[in-house]
Amino acid sequence: MHTKEQKLAAFGRLLDIMDALREKCPWNAAQTMDSIRPMTEEEVYELSDTILSGDRKGSAKEIGDLLYHMVFYARIAQEEGSFDIADSLEMICRKMEFRHPHVFGPDAGKSTSAKEIADTWELIKAKEKGGNKTVMGGIPKAMPAILKALSMQEKARGCGFDWEKKEDVWEKVAEEYREVSEASDQTREGEFGDLLFSVINAARLYGVDPEAALNRSCEKFRRRFTYLEEQTIRKGRNLADLSLEQMDALWEEAKAKGM
Repeated sequence: MHTKEQKLAAFGRLLDIMDALREKCPWNAAQTMDSIRPMTEEEVYELSDTILSGDRKGSAKEIGDLLYHMVFYARIAQEEGSFDIADSLEMICRKMEFRHPHVFGPDAGKSTSAKEIADTWELIKAKEKGGNKTVMGGIPKAMPAILKALSMQEKARGCGFDWEKKEDVWEKVAEEYREVSEASDQTREGEFGDLLFSVINAARLYGVDPEAALNRSCEKFRRRFTYLEEQTIRKGRNLADLSLEQMDALWEEAKAKGM
């Protein structure tokens, strides 16, 4: 592992590279925050893939790509006269120090459990905002729905609005399921949303990351369906030629092979 001085030197080198690119590379010089944003979203998903697959070498690369993007945004803002990278770093340092009084505040050194920290997290964040924003107000509207639901539920939990016993959530899930099955064409979408929200809540209560769980199920489906395609092609046929029973049989084969 590298020393602190080596880490600082590496970050300084990235800043120097960004300066040179903005001054000497026509493509980099033409970029704006708006033009980079879609690429940043792609980089976040690529990092997520490496984390889910346990690819630490890949994670190192993708973290570097994201750091490059952060430096890019800060350099553009510097040119606009809005802020520079030091402002961003100072802001996050202050925020983390304020949100962790058990480490940096007058209570530093006192024994504090992870549960106690989690229970007071949203209250500390609300205090940080000076009471000018609601608890839910800081959740980005553009956040993917599963992550948004999870974030809302975590924020509500931080304020004490949560199930006393995690087992009780299943009654809510069953209630929402009944409402979906009884819904009209006009209300079905809303009822499906309520059902999904309650299932995500159940996952949270049982310590399951719903985004990661769904991603793994998607990959499992991909592997099994690909097996169907490969076996069908091997026999010189197309999937469209198979009956549902034949496809089900191949699906069970894939499951038996641990796919």
